[in-house]
Amino acid sequence: MPIVVRLDRVMADRKILLKDLAEEVGISNVNLSKLKTGKAAAIRFSTLEAICKALDCQAIHLLIDTLLLFSIELLSAILYIKGRTIRTLNLREVSV
Repeated sequence: MPIVVRLDRVMADRKILLKDLAEEVGISNVNLSKLKTGKAAAIRFSTLEAICKALDCQAIHLLIDTLLLFSIELLSAILYIKGRTIRTLNLREVSV
């Protein structure tokens, strides 16, 4: 099952620039950009841990499988159809 990289969304929520995060984590802008756009083939656990520490999050916030993402979007659509509006789904509140 494909993995969706949500680094861009987490970075936007934290209002942190790519260059600032790359500097804090200790990796190049190019490598972080590849990860952010989903073009990276792999990531070291130590790098993932450093990114999570810098962004104050867990790996599930950055990497999410498509089935869980589909389930979240389906739930949002059902709530919308029933006339209940939701602002944004914060993945910090989703327990897996």
